[in-house]
Amino acid sequence: MTRDGRQPEDVARPRAPYSPVVVSGDLVYTSGQVAFDADGVLVPGEIEEQTRQVIDNLERCLAAAGCGLDDVVKVTAFLADLADFEAFNRVYSERFAPPYPARSTVGVRLADGLLVEIEAVARRAAPDR
Repeated sequence: MTRDGRQPEDVARPRAPYSPVVVSGDLVYTSGQVAFDADGVLVPGEIEEQTRQVIDNLERCLAAAGCGLDDVVKVTAFLADLADFEAFNRVYSERFAPPYPARSTVGVRLADGLLVEIEAVARRAAPDR
């Protein structure tokens, strides 16, 4: 099976050697998205603002592969402080609809200023040919 890496135009280009989105058949994998705007600048604010930007970036990555948030089957979320879980979850539940994707949320050490990172796996209706 092939691996098709994609770079959405409105998502900051990574400096490290990875693709923001990889399509393989009907599966779509996103790299961990953080709260950078399209120019690679961290958005101001706390966990709510960062979570909104992260999910916006995730949505743009999915769109580059021909799918959206409703196609997500698995999410892994990384929080710099698990005390932010409730506020994170509020924003998350505004953007994802029931039945919610399977999800793991873990506390981790993120780069300075980053409060949340999210990666996802989605299934497309049909692969591009």
